[in-house]
Amino acid sequence: MPVFVWSGKNAKGVVRKGEMEAASKDAVLANLRRMKVEGAKVKPKPKDLFENVAFLQPGVKTGDIILFARQFSTMIDAGLPIIQCLDILYSQQENATLKKILKSIKEQVESGMTLAESLKKFPKEFDDLFVNMIAAGEAGGILDIILRRLSAYMEKAARLKAQVKGAMTYPIVTLVIAFGVLSVILIFVIPVFEDMFADMGSNLPAFTQVVIDVSDFAKGNVIYIVVGMILFFISFKKFYSTDKGRAAIDDLLLKLPIFGILIRKVAVAKFTRTMSTMLSSGVAILEALEIVAKTAGNKTVETAIYSVRADIAEGRTMADPLSETGVFPAMVCQMIAVGESTGALDSMLEKIATFYDEEVDQAVENLTALIEPFMLVFLGITIGGLVIAMYLPVFKMASNL
Repeated sequence: MPVFVWSGKNAKGVVRKGEMEAASKDAVLANLRRMKVEGAKVKPKPKDLFENVAFLQPGVKTGDIILFARQFSTMIDAGLPIIQCLDILYSQQENATLKKILKSIKEQVESGMTLAESLKKFPKEFDDLFVNMIAAGEAGGILDIILRRLSAYMEKAARLKAQVKGAMTYPIVTLVIAFGVLSVILIFVIPVFEDMFADMGSNLPAFTQVVIDVSDFAKGNVIYIVVGMILFFISFKKFYSTDKGRAAIDDLLLKLPIFGILIRKVAVAKFTRTMSTMLSSGVAILEALEIVAKTAGNKTVETAIYSVRADIAEGRTMADPLSETGVFPAMVCQMIAVGESTGALDSMLEKIATFYDEEVDQAVENLTALIEPFMLVFLGITIGGLVIAMYLPVFKMASNL
């Protein structure tokens, strides 16, 4: 059916706008009258010339899904039917890509599919965690509660991701800038000094000569250096895409002196938060562990969780297998053991997640505080060293005079 764009005032005189699918313009006006919208103006929605060009369409961000879940939860809690909720969410959605997805989901639910089955057709936007929790909510009649938990979980997960990204961004940006500055100095600045020193006709200090040799090498082989770096990046990416490569690199990351501690704490926070959310929503523990393993983000942690899942399937508790993996701290395993013995595993996992969220906060602050002076010293030594190397012949000539 065609889509129409409408605008008008509600009973309180507030201007409202939206979109509506209908057989005709008259049908839209009739619906708006039932909605008590006055002075309505309706016109066909203009066609998007690029709607079928995938890469030109806006992406669906985590914030869009969080807002969708929160609004959906509020409407379900108010007693609205699922199809009506989806219709309202579709009409109010501004993201074109998500709007198409909601339209498809609405049509599938109307045809008799469950909401979880409809969402499962869009794995890029709604992952296994989201779909399985929706399925549990539909089965238990607590869809509004599940959606509320999902939005809260996703907000905390997004915050955790942003913290780690922020901690990694500063050193990476600093190193890129430092590399750019050094490249400019070596390729363009030092050759000017080299020509000037050649006219002096005297032997250069060893440090200055080393810098000039490095500059000559960089200038003469710049194409090979750039190509080599590109090939290294492609090779690294290809190696990391293999199971063996990803396992080796992820294991190395966990063993790094500073960053490894942060990565481990993030993994623990993510594992406990996700498990707590799924168990409290009624998802079976084996199914929850499989989903958590897939979303671990680290191959070593993923392998450890699958190992724990296999042990639980054989009748063991969660705490002992977790301890045997060597990935999770002893305190976490002990608290999980207490949660299992008291029958409150989901709430204990939530407490652990809250504690490790704070630990991640502190670790990021400590990392930032440690990196800043290190980067300043690094830049000072490299840039300052080059400057000194270029002025050493001048000082030598002055002393001879």
